This record gives sequence, structure tokens and C-alpha cells, in this order.
Amino acid sequence: MLLSVKNLSTHFNAGRGKIARAVDGVSFDLQQGKTLALVGESGCGKTQTAFSIIKLIAENGYHPSGKVFFEDRDLSELDQEEMRLIRGNDIAMIFQEPMTSLNPLFRIGDQLQEPLKQHMKIAQSES
Repeated sequence: MLLSVKNLSTHFNAGRGKIARAVDGVSFDLQQGKTLALVGESGCGKTQTAFSIIKLIAENGYHPSGKVFFEDRDLSELDQEEMRLIRGNDIAMIFQEPMTSLNPLFRIGDQLQEPLKQHMKIAQSES
């Protein structure tokens, strides 16, 4: 199994003792070579599910339950440094707001080369 998500929940402290349940009990399996689409209404938790899988949730977020396995590795056991090696190389996400991802103060070519140099250990001249 390439990716296995079991009973994943992601909640956020919303202040004043309130909890926002962005992802609540999501489970699915994705086999190598197959495509999976997360489809739903705006605000239903698709993006937070993806953020949860790659461990990019906001500071006020937490996982009360669930496990995520990628190539039989439990991602919940990996620290941020180990996750950074997986993000971009093995698991990637196309963010909804691409204009917020590019910084107008830096050349586009440099910004596109950065992940290649970081994840694939390619030299500046090769990228």
C-alpha cells in the first residue's frame, strides 16, 4: 500500500474552550499507480486532510486520533526534519493559492530551483 490513512482526525483550538473539528475520522487507502481524489464542498476538510498527511497543520491544530502510513512507514513517528525529506520528494501538494507561494522579490527561476536543490541534491548549475 502506498498511502494508508486510518481514522484521521485533526482538530483546532478555536479559543474560549471551543474545538473546530476540521477532519473527523477519515480513512482511505491508495495503491501504487492509482489516483485518489478528495472531493467535497468548500470548507469540508479536503485541504486540512492533505495538510494533516504531510504534517503541515497550524500550531493550534492537533491529532486526537488516527494514523498515516506511507510505504509502510508511520508518518506520525517522524520528526519535522524527516518529514521535510519526504515532502517534495515522495509526497507533494499543489497549494490552492499559488500567488502566495511565489515571492515577487525573488526571481521565479531561483524559486523553482530551490526545491530541486533541496530535495534532489542538484547543484545550482544543474537545476
